[in-house]
Amino acid sequence: MTKSDHQMRDDTAATLPARLLGPQRRNLWFWVFVGPFAIGLALFTYVPLLWSVYLSFFNAHNTVNPTDFVGLGNYTAMLSDDAFLSSLGTFLLFTAFIVPATYALSLSLALMVNRLRFAQAFFRSVFFLPTACSYVVASLIWKLSIFNGVRFGLANTVLGWFGVDQTAWLSTTSPPWYWLVIVTVRLWLQAGFYMILFLAGLQRISPQLYEAAAMDGARPGWQVFRHITFPQLRATSVAVVLLLVINAFQAFDEFYNLLSDARGYPPYARPPLVYLYYTALGRDQNLGLGSAGAVILALIIAMATVVQARWFGLGRKED
Repeated sequence: MTKSDHQMRDDTAATLPARLLGPQRRNLWFWVFVGPFAIGLALFTYVPLLWSVYLSFFNAHNTVNPTDFVGLGNYTAMLSDDAFLSSLGTFLLFTAFIVPATYALSLSLALMVNRLRFAQAFFRSVFFLPTACSYVVASLIWKLSIFNGVRFGLANTVLGWFGVDQTAWLSTTSPPWYWLVIVTVRLWLQAGFYMILFLAGLQRISPQLYEAAAMDGARPGWQVFRHITFPQLRATSVAVVLLLVINAFQAFDEFYNLLSDARGYPPYARPPLVYLYYTALGRDQNLGLGSAGAVILALIIAMATVVQARWFGLGRKED
């Protein structure tokens, strides 16, 4: 290496901090505030993610430093595991329940709140407030107070007024009443958040469109909603559906806290994250299989998101 090459390297090393700090160190405070967050994000998010991918290629029983390389063996084992495939089926069923239910409820709430002439901020806050509640706390309230399997539960008390026998909501599999408990708690927790998204979309619709529709003889109500309001919410609807599907893939807290007890988790209604939790942290401590399942799940989420985005034309210029 020539002397000029050494000099160029030294000049680059010397100017790198200056480039990061910017002229007259204007970026100094940016790095002061962002630096700790960036370091924490790398240490507690990206490093574990990369290490999980690394573990998925090894036979990692009770260790995070494996030496037995198995290649794609863990992936093959997971894709041929009936329990894992059944957990994906549970996700599909949960998605079929929760996505349309949350979409319809949040859109209905947004339409009602948007039409209010007074106390709009109050009702917006009331419906949004459950979003701040912990999934664990809400699940325990649903399990111990509302859908308790004994006669003291709120649901059984109300049914008792009409002469209906008490129901073991979380342990009855025929019919599967546990789905009612799981779906309602998720609805209560997340409908307010998506209501806010729809409210933002509704407030972006120009009032001139409604004035023009009234002049053309459009009847207020369903006709205006179908031909003006709903088409104008297309971009918001696409974003809401994408977020709902991704969140359904990540369901864990409500399933685990509602259905598990001192005897463990029942064999039914196991979403992917619950199954992976017991695979990686259960009796076998098989971190290799658990990591492979997590990578498969992440790929499925990514593919589902891309397919939905292409299907709905996300990012495409509107006519």
